[in-house]
Amino acid sequence: MKILAKKAGDVGVLSLAEAVKALKSLEDSLPKAVKRVKFDQTVEIAVRLGVDPRQADQIVRGSLVLPHGIGKTQRVLVFAQGENVAIAQAAGADIVGGKELADRIKEGWLDFDVCIATPDMMGVVGPLGRVLGPRGLMPSPRAGTVTQDVASTVREYKAGKVEFRVDNGSNVHCVVGKLSFDAQRLTENIESLLAYIRSLKPNTSKGVYLRGMVVSATMMPSISVAV
Repeated sequence: MKILAKKAGDVGVLSLAEAVKALKSLEDSLPKAVKRVKFDQTVEIAVRLGVDPRQADQIVRGSLVLPHGIGKTQRVLVFAQGENVAIAQAAGADIVGGKELADRIKEGWLDFDVCIATPDMMGVVGPLGRVLGPRGLMPSPRAGTVTQDVASTVREYKAGKVEFRVDNGSNVHCVVGKLSFDAQRLTENIESLLAYIRSLKPNTSKGVYLRGMVVSATMMPSISVAV
């Protein structure tokens, strides 16, 4: 892996399109033992923002459906009751329930990728914050995962909707696809995400907003991108 790190460092800072191509080219340098493993690596970007996440009005977060999805079918859990149970199931939710699901989660069960809740279920979901929050799974109105429109929300996440939130170091991390995607699809996904992040710039953020960016894959070093 030292060879990969050296190759990634040697290319320097590239345009987005060239960085994606460089990342994909690194796959040819993987050790044979790794290549034998049938594993489609996840591609992610990390963007450093000129915001102060300690200020409530500078917390950058959002969600969107990428043009080409993320190459993975997400396992969606929905907290719902009454007629919303059937609606969620019809929309493609993998798991639907109420208090019994909350009890399973408290016991350590986390076999899902997205958690959605209707507003009337937040009394059940609220106490799960300590478990779901650190894992980025806690339903939130701002992220669109606390909603009455269960059907649309479930379909969006099954289609590859992604969420992101700036961390304490002012960085945004987000999945943008799989390494098996061609360079154009990966580039278009990233461009769509960057345009959305730009649109979320807080009014109180001063100076340069997009300060740096890298693109990487699960078993690859990162490539620096000029922003």
